[in-house]
Amino acid sequence: MRKELREMRGLVLEANWDPRPDYLLTDFEKATGKAITASSVWRQPKLSLQERPRPDIGPQQVLLKVKACGICGTDVHLVETDKEGYVLYPGLAKFPSVLGHELSGVIEEVGKEVKGVRDGDPVTVEEMNWCGMCIPCRNGFPNQCANLEEIGITIDGGFEDYLRVDSKYCWKISEFMSVYKQEDKMFEAGALVEPTSVAYNAMFEIGKGFRPGAYVVVFGAGPIGLAGIALAKCAGASKVILFEVLEERQKLGRDLGADYALNPIKLEQEGSSPHEVIMDLTAGDGANFCLESAGIPTVTLPEIEKALAVDATIVEVGRSAEPVPLHLESLQVRRARIAGAQGHSGHANFPNVIRLMSAGMIDMTKIVTSTFALERGVEAFEKAKQRGGAKVMIKP
Repeated sequence: MRKELREMRGLVLEANWDPRPDYLLTDFEKATGKAITASSVWRQPKLSLQERPRPDIGPQQVLLKVKACGICGTDVHLVETDKEGYVLYPGLAKFPSVLGHELSGVIEEVGKEVKGVRDGDPVTVEEMNWCGMCIPCRNGFPNQCANLEEIGITIDGGFEDYLRVDSKYCWKISEFMSVYKQEDKMFEAGALVEPTSVAYNAMFEIGKGFRPGAYVVVFGAGPIGLAGIALAKCAGASKVILFEVLEERQKLGRDLGADYALNPIKLEQEGSSPHEVIMDLTAGDGANFCLESAGIPTVTLPEIEKALAVDATIVEVGRSAEPVPLHLESLQVRRARIAGAQGHSGHANFPNVIRLMSAGMIDMTKIVTSTFALERGVEAFEKAKQRGGAKVMIKP
């Protein structure tokens, strides 16, 4: 009987460790079993719902009953492959593991040394599990942690009934009830704190933000891009221009505050281009701040380069393994800069996003286009792979 009580379900991704012939494994990869560039090592992924033992917790950990977990573009790229069968995701990864890192839930157990949270607290969780001891962490750069673990990518994640996590990665979301009124909506919002914090980190920590009144351009209306739109309007952008090929995502972008939502493929068919539209809509001034969240910088950055305002900022938050041709002269002449962003931890990113949501200043629940029970998790991934909507949510 006790064994049955300690069982749970998890959506597990398994893959073969099969480095490409021209890929030289590092000592770190050999020692840890973590691929630094997953798309060069992990092959033939297989996703399945499995029975698993419910984890025991340590003195500084909590056991979270997962209430909602979103499927991220990273998750999709971990199950999709190229023609050789290698996963598409270019970042750090280790398998087998339960996927899912955009999550919220209720704390059911707390370790004896845990402070700040207790049984019954609704929380969201950081995906970046930084150690706090390495040089990057000690210097204030937790997203560049030398001993990084990532929930749902290198260790078990949120597509399961219960998740074990260190309490220091948990943030309370009880204030969401004053806005959303219903627990279901509160937990949906909680699961969207992580992707919104990725956009917040990219725009305001890495990109250093922009002055109210700025012209902001967003390429790609996946969840990160949509969060970027909402944050840009909240921060005082006078115009937000979105480029997105999918009509449903264009509509979501407008719902979240985009003043213009345009299909770059249709523009090309009509003999125009994104950079020409940007220059026209800004009366020749160009874009002050550009967020590349499409993950196709080989296509988008040449367009951005031709539409930069003086003192412009470009932030690359989409993931791509391809090198990008860029004329540095364009940056020099325009006094512009380009920055690369990953992660969401530190710098008050999580608490600031939670405050914005709690105040009703941004409502990311608008991007949830479909929900699935955990037992339909594989089906949920098939839906996400179609890329018709924005956020597919799994609710154990």
